[in-house]
Amino acid sequence: MPHNRLKDETSPYLQQHADNPVDWWPWCEQALTTAREENKPILLSIGYSACHWCHVMAHESFEDPATAAVMNRHYINIKVDREERPDLDKIYQSAHHLLNQRAGGWPLTAILTPDDLTPFFVGTYFPKEPRHGMLAFTNVLEKVVEYYQQHEDEIREQNHSLTTALQQSLQQNDGNPDSLSPAPLDQARRELGKSFDSDYAGFGAAPKFPHPTSLERLLRHWSATRTQDKPDTEALKMARLTLHAMASGGIYDQLGGGFCRYSVDDMWMIPHFEKMLYDNGPLLGLYADAWAINGEAGFKRIAEETAEWTMREMQSPAGGYYSTLDADSEGEEGKFYAWTPEQVKQHLAEDEYRIIAAMYGLNRSANFEGKWHLHVYNSIEQVAEKLNIGMESAIKLFNSARQKLFALREQRIHPGRDEKVLTSWNALMIKGMAIAGRRLQRDDLLDSAQQALNFIRSTLYRDGRLLATYKDGKARLNAYLDDYVFLIDAILELLQSRWNSDDLHMAMALAETVLDHFEDKDQGGFYFTPDDHEQLFHRPKPYSDESTPAGNGIAAYALQRLSHLIGEHRYIEAAERTIKAAWAHVSQVPYAHCALLLALEENLYPTTTIVIRGDGQELRKWQQQCQSGYAPRQQCYAIPESESLPGLLGERPPRERTIAYLCSGTQCQPPITDIAELRNHKAGANSVQKMR
Repeated sequence: MPHNRLKDETSPYLQQHADNPVDWWPWCEQALTTAREENKPILLSIGYSACHWCHVMAHESFEDPATAAVMNRHYINIKVDREERPDLDKIYQSAHHLLNQRAGGWPLTAILTPDDLTPFFVGTYFPKEPRHGMLAFTNVLEKVVEYYQQHEDEIREQNHSLTTALQQSLQQNDGNPDSLSPAPLDQARRELGKSFDSDYAGFGAAPKFPHPTSLERLLRHWSATRTQDKPDTEALKMARLTLHAMASGGIYDQLGGGFCRYSVDDMWMIPHFEKMLYDNGPLLGLYADAWAINGEAGFKRIAEETAEWTMREMQSPAGGYYSTLDADSEGEEGKFYAWTPEQVKQHLAEDEYRIIAAMYGLNRSANFEGKWHLHVYNSIEQVAEKLNIGMESAIKLFNSARQKLFALREQRIHPGRDEKVLTSWNALMIKGMAIAGRRLQRDDLLDSAQQALNFIRSTLYRDGRLLATYKDGKARLNAYLDDYVFLIDAILELLQSRWNSDDLHMAMALAETVLDHFEDKDQGGFYFTPDDHEQLFHRPKPYSDESTPAGNGIAAYALQRLSHLIGEHRYIEAAERTIKAAWAHVSQVPYAHCALLLALEENLYPTTTIVIRGDGQELRKWQQQCQSGYAPRQQCYAIPESESLPGLLGERPPRERTIAYLCSGTQCQPPITDIAELRNHKAGANSVQKMR
């Protein structure tokens, strides 16, 4: 009788497999020892709870006794949640890319040699029966174990080549520059322009992902050129069109707010329906920034609805943010979100239905498996004109119809929610909430961000070190680079909205841990795992952006900003070593390294740091003046008079009246004591924030 060991795990994904007939292990030393002792290859299956194709493979194969019997006979079977163990996922996804010369995905299926855990076969989803040119999963398993038993020398040779290639990827420092140049910034802009979809917006063809780091790069590039003779208005246009297209598409939940993972078509119409915290945090901040540029009301609405969805559905009572909403409900992908015209019509007034049908295409052919997934075909202005209705009446009817449909949808069986609290993903949402709260002047958003940070501090922060995940009262797993540097970045954003010296000291402590335990002291850059982490067959040092920004990019960016705030030069030096270590990668494909381009931009053109000291409403007034508009190369902190401050901040004392201290890099100006002078400086600063 198989012994499934997943029932006591905290991961909802692992718990989903706890009743399989497969003899599953979690990743643990006992499982690895058993594989070595029995000389059985390890079948490593990596996925996550909201993954549709993970569910499909589970239903087809892992719940099938005959398939499970083959797995149990030949393999030690280990199930991993990629959200809890991104270190393992990064390693074996990289192996998939090297062995197959194409990107991987989930579920990831890797077969490892038991003694050194090196993968000699890696794939993704395999069907139970042969189809579309793919072998049945059991056929794959039988062939792989036969090869393992008969070709040990060939496997050892391949494993050696793989580990050598992975190690060389860490040492690709050819062309490490003596000084840094802006060339990759301009090249990334050209690359994004070439890949832009001029028909439907976004980059490349389906499947289409939001790529927040690419959109941020375009906004920052426009901002840097806007006072030149020829400002790059095309960069702003590409970003705006993409933000509009996503907000109008089915990738955005038109009733409840929040973005799904990606679109399966070029038009952003039909998504893969899972909702991930790590997408929505950066997108929330982006839409708030886009609204700050020229006050487009649609961007403000999307930011507010995304934040409200997060607080309503994704924030735990204790403060931490949950991880994901599943793509499936009642065993079907997208069932929760799909409608028929009849369902809608019977719950709306006739005038409401006319508005909704014209906007969302209910008067068109079905767009999702015989049903209708809501996608904006016409704007409210276009609908009002076509139906000869005044705008005020049209908006009122539209809003009442949406509210009724949302209330009706709430009665359905909801998709499953993965209630893990992940430190790195929480940090991304804390940053998004902090930006949106500041831009939209919404204290409830700032409260939400502070509650999440307080939860991390009280639950996932022990003895100066972070833990990566929390579920069911258990905080566990040593944190990764992303956990630390995303959180430093988030704290700096939150401090710009609300000063809290305890939060600053936490950011400083995290920065010290990053330097002590993650930095490559010889080559520069930061490893994904700390020096006291479990020893794996590879220790990655990720430079390129994936579904989240590259940890090395955010490390360099946040360390530079923290250095400018408190005057700790070791942070800037570590950031510059990181950019130089990654230079060959960045120069080769700049648009794939937008997080590192953030750091490069602010290394070349140091951020303007403004520290305002004062109290009460006057301090608030100065802060709002300082933070108005879109100035991405500026950070502004309003600090009450009573605070005792470390480092360089201690040299920014309060005076009898409100005062602002301004520095650009290491160059500081005389203190400002008149708000009109601050306003004039801000206008002047915008004229010099350009690519030189």
